Amino acid sequence: MTTYFGKVRNILIAILFINFLVAMSKIFYGYYTDTLSIQADGYHSLSDGIANIVGIIGIQIASKPPDKDHPYGHKKYENLASIVVAMMLVFISLTIIHGAYERFVTGAIPTITSISFLVMLIAMTISIIISVYELKKGKELNSEFLLADSVHTRSDVYSSVAVILGLGVIYAGYPLIDPIIAIIIAILIINAAYNIIRQNSESLCDASKLDNRSIKCLAELVDGVEDCHNVRTRGFSNDVHVDLHVTVSPALRTDEAHEIANEVENMLETSFQEVTDVVVHVEPELSTKGTKKEK
Repeated sequence: MTTYFGKVRNILIAILFINFLVAMSKIFYGYYTDTLSIQADGYHSLSDGIANIVGIIGIQIASKPPDKDHPYGHKKYENLASIVVAMMLVFISLTIIHGAYERFVTGAIPTITSISFLVMLIAMTISIIISVYELKKGKELNSEFLLADSVHTRSDVYSSVAVILGLGVIYAGYPLIDPIIAIIIAILIINAAYNIIRQNSESLCDASKLDNRSIKCLAELVDGVEDCHNVRTRGFSNDVHVDLHVTVSPALRTDEAHEIANEVENMLETSFQEVTDVVVHVEPELSTKGTKKEK
């Protein structure tokens, strides 16, 4: 698990400087040309860098081993870091909408040149590379934060496309499109925040991570298991905890029942690579007669 956190942290550090460079380029040029849509896209990119910083801090805390006060570890701090990123996205989107409203009121006309298009094309290309890289590494490492951050970065790509199209319309003589594009970007940012909150809230609320029926079928393949019920799973995509009840013959000795429980545990950990902890509750078969067993 330490190796996992180290890899994620190194990836975020590498991406951090690139995101800040892209963000500051767009923000500076947006203010220089008084182009609200480029400014908004720059702040969107800046939130990528801020997200990286939050992620690094969250990953550092999450990497701590279990202790007396946190017997299940600190990994939920990674989810909390993702939620903080989402909250920042909402704040940035509201700032952009406020700026768009002021532009409607003032009617200022931005300055569009060929450099405007070049800046946005280069920035969009970099964002595409980062998003694809984060998505690939997120899947390889089963990192919920990297996957969430790749969604964030991908929304930056969409907003850059909208800005580039908007620049063409502005250049053609329709400056009103500038604040409209900014509002569209704000909506994209809010949508990205929603997706991040939805994905991470499942782990924070201990949503089921595996198919209970598959676990039940596998457990019942173990010799000596009469029935499997009360299956529960929780955790993260790369750290799933399972607990379940199995019934065995009451004629078995304690050590024999314990051996069956060990076999069930090994069966599940072998079948599901993401499973890191299994708790098997052994019950004598007679104790379940006359009752309805939970599937």
